[in-house]
Amino acid sequence: MFYYKSIYLRAQNNITMKKSIAILAGGGPAPGINTVIASVAKVFLKDGYRVLGLHDGYKGLFSFKPEVIEFDFSLCDKIMNLGGSVLQMSRHKPKNDEFRTDFFVINKVKLLVTIGGDDTASTANRISKYLAENNISIQNIHVPKTIDNDLPLPAGTPTFGYQSAKETGVKIATTVYEDARTSGNWFVVSAMGREAGHLAFGIGAACHYPMIIIPEMFNESKVSFDKIINLVISSIIKRKILGIQYGAAIISEGVFHFMTNSEIEATDINFTYDDHGHPELGNVSKAHIFNMLLQRKLKELKIDVKSRPVELGYELRCVTPTAFDLLYCSLLGIGVKILFEEGKTGCMVTSNPQGDIIPLFLKDVEDKNGKVKPRLVDINCQKSNLVFRHNLHFIHEKDYEAAKQYVSNPEEFDLLKILNWD
Repeated sequence: MFYYKSIYLRAQNNITMKKSIAILAGGGPAPGINTVIASVAKVFLKDGYRVLGLHDGYKGLFSFKPEVIEFDFSLCDKIMNLGGSVLQMSRHKPKNDEFRTDFFVINKVKLLVTIGGDDTASTANRISKYLAENNISIQNIHVPKTIDNDLPLPAGTPTFGYQSAKETGVKIATTVYEDARTSGNWFVVSAMGREAGHLAFGIGAACHYPMIIIPEMFNESKVSFDKIINLVISSIIKRKILGIQYGAAIISEGVFHFMTNSEIEATDINFTYDDHGHPELGNVSKAHIFNMLLQRKLKELKIDVKSRPVELGYELRCVTPTAFDLLYCSLLGIGVKILFEEGKTGCMVTSNPQGDIIPLFLKDVEDKNGKVKPRLVDINCQKSNLVFRHNLHFIHEKDYEAAKQYVSNPEEFDLLKILNWD
């Protein structure tokens, strides 16, 4: 990674200063951020704009001394193919009373480019409204980024970073599955995904994992740790019936989003707590929690199976972008310029599978509170049905008799009954 001295830019002569654009990145890293930044910068530099990059996301934008780097072609070339982000990121969500206009006015900013997920997009939407209310003529275009793939883009269009993170996740999950086969053990893998299960589903389906658990599966029943563990055990029993003594289950961390603090604390895992008294899940391995609960239940059932936890998390966020994301992010970066020239604002830039640049206006995908609605895995589509009903291993009614050698009540481990699926 390269280090560049940050400077606080002040206009000495606003009349002669060139017009500029500002870029910031919010949330967590995703492969392709630098590609987007470099692509946006190059097309605007070519037309004589100054391109300013803000450190610390929205926190930096509204600070009294923002740390800024100014891009040139040389810097863009150096970062183009790198993972991570040359701009330091932040999850800071500014309140309305933090909004200010001075940075935009001082630096003659004509466009604010925000790179991030649903929270960053929602804040960009609020800023866009704020600037309009204050008669500041600045366009705002958001570039949808998240390895969770949960922004409401057109069907078949991923968020950038998802494909690269999934590719790396598949490589790791494949070696984990080979370890399971070689050692005769089970592995419990947890994959990132704050509310949606795209990453866990994509990795698990690609690796033919015998059990995939995502929050969207619980569309007909309430998610609980007991149900999650019973689903894993269902797969273990089914594989034993098939004569297979090893396996792996992948679980989306998004299931925690649908549980109460009391349910999480009931696991008896030692948590630290934030200022609001909530368990700090980011400080613990979710895979460890699932694995501990699984081992307890297996011991209770007297099923002799060894299991180990594997966390797929931070190591996926700053990998080198794959060829897909390198091209995709380049198109999105150039697409920002296209939409800017068309006068578009308050929108996300999208590129469909044909490469067409299409604006997706934030007002069309926000809820009544101005928050961008997440895109969940479509549990009823054919792809989901093919994977869940035909590629997973779990017991159902025809297995009950064989399953009784392991559990006395096999119906409690029937996936269709656990999920209340037909």
